[in-house]
Amino acid sequence: MIELIEQTGRQGDSIGGVVECVARGLPKGLGMPVFDKLEADLAKGVMSLPASKGFEIGSGFAGTLMTGSEHNDEFYTDEAGEIRTVTNRSGGTQGGITNGENIIIRVAFKPTATIRKEQRTVTQSGEETMLAAKGRHDPCVLPRAVPMVEAMMALVLCDHLMRQQGQCGVL
Repeated sequence: MIELIEQTGRQGDSIGGVVECVARGLPKGLGMPVFDKLEADLAKGVMSLPASKGFEIGSGFAGTLMTGSEHNDEFYTDEAGEIRTVTNRSGGTQGGITNGENIIIRVAFKPTATIRKEQRTVTQSGEETMLAAKGRHDPCVLPRAVPMVEAMMALVLCDHLMRQQGQCGVL
């Protein structure tokens, strides 16, 4: 990854990519079934980050290629008597609420817009011209995006934990 980013930067261009983030050990029941679904709040949070262009939870877009019987997370009771899922295609939420499995999200980031390669543009007066950025610009935002995604996910989860505590007082 580092080599590809550096090579792309030397060519005066930029690339995008995907950050995956996992939260483990959350209690069951965070989120709401209609308004304030946990995955909706996670999507809103990470999509507010600069350069973010896509969000997935669990199987995400790959789930559209499965049938319901392939995609459904079957339930079982583990050795400790906890209800769990055999798979985690839902990404740790079902019906907008945590189910006790890992929350798994992926956030897509676009290539950096400011590049050294010449590109066509238009001036304020409407004249067509060429633009090539000068100075230091990151050829990829992913290294900087990882802690931002982690922090945003933590903020959203803390918000839902505080809501749960305020509503139910069970934490």
